[in-house]
Amino acid sequence: MTSPIPKSVTPASPVDQSLLYPSPYKEFWHAFSRNKGAVMGLAFMCLVVFCAVFAPWVAPHDPSEQYRDFLLTPPVWLEGGSWQFILGTDELGRDLLSRLIQGARLSLLIGLSSVVMSLIPGILLGLLAGFFPQVLGPSIMRLMDVMLALPSLLLAVAIVAILGPGLINTVIAIAIVSLPSYVRLTRAAVMGELNRDYVTAARLAGAGLPRLMFVTVLPNCMAPLIVQATLSFSSAILDAAALGFLGLGVQPPTPEWGTMLASARDYIERAWWVVSLPGLTILLSVLAINLMGDGLRDALDPKLKNAA
Repeated sequence: MTSPIPKSVTPASPVDQSLLYPSPYKEFWHAFSRNKGAVMGLAFMCLVVFCAVFAPWVAPHDPSEQYRDFLLTPPVWLEGGSWQFILGTDELGRDLLSRLIQGARLSLLIGLSSVVMSLIPGILLGLLAGFFPQVLGPSIMRLMDVMLALPSLLLAVAIVAILGPGLINTVIAIAIVSLPSYVRLTRAAVMGELNRDYVTAARLAGAGLPRLMFVTVLPNCMAPLIVQATLSFSSAILDAAALGFLGLGVQPPTPEWGTMLASARDYIERAWWVVSLPGLTILLSVLAINLMGDGLRDALDPKLKNAA
């Protein structure tokens, strides 16, 4: 006869599965937050995005309104500054802070639009070059090599000169310039994944070519593409500012950081803030995005993620 189970014995409590298998988001944030520079860059870009989204309510003045009695007013911390214009005014009496906030909208729009317009066709061409290395691969990659042989800014200037200055043409030019990096990166990642066992298993299971390309292989190639897209975002902001400085980008009086630099370069000696503040905004934004790219690389690369 079996003895009854003592009342003092209780079944073992179940182990919290979240401790054994943390969610991918928590794991990603843990790896990303190790890079303090990336966290600082993320915080700064969140501030820039907030100002860009809520620009009509955050900006203290209309960016196009001219205050003729306050031409080239210095920032508030300098002699002659006014709290009405915290960062001063430009040569036409327009509030610099309001124009910088409104300019963030255009700069982020140009960066995001150009990244999307180059990422999607870049992935498609890279997949075709990787899956058809003997048929389509050579022609696609030779075209990309020709584009890479030209300086990126010179190529962007040539495209805008052909299409004409303006916001949409600037986005198209920057997207075309950024295309080769996505094609080459996608092709390299695809060529590395095609020899893996899971791709062979998918072929044996009868997966068609579209499923192999977009469902089986592409998700495993997205980590380097995400990092590249982040870094291309900062390059797009720089290229847009360069085109605006040359007079080929967004046309005045629309507030854009590069256009603000171009219109204020004649006043650099007598009103340094008119040139320095837009340049500093571009510098900090590009630096923050690059720091975020480093953090994403550390968080998405398994070798770097498990190093520390």
